[in-house]
Amino acid sequence: MNIHDAPHGINIVVETAKGRLYIGRFDSASAFTALLHDCDVRDLPDAAAREQHIREAATYGIDVQERDVQVDVLQVSRVRLLRDIPKL
Repeated sequence: MNIHDAPHGINIVVETAKGRLYIGRFDSASAFTALLHDCDVRDLPDAAAREQHIREAATYGIDVQERDVQVDVLQVSRVRLLRDIPKL
């Protein structure tokens, strides 16, 4: 999924090429940034650890660390809906 196609108000998982992970409620996206609310932000370069953390969030909920986060859309490598992630 492209971040510009994400539905407003739905929790999404955003992964960047550098291993940064954002899990939060999508608000909007412009040409260069996307706005997420109530977000969990982690630097997890290991793919297995990143996927484990995503599944934990899908099962137990988002560990909110930031209220509002701007994501650089040029760094985004993958976007998924949190509800589509298999639970533990």
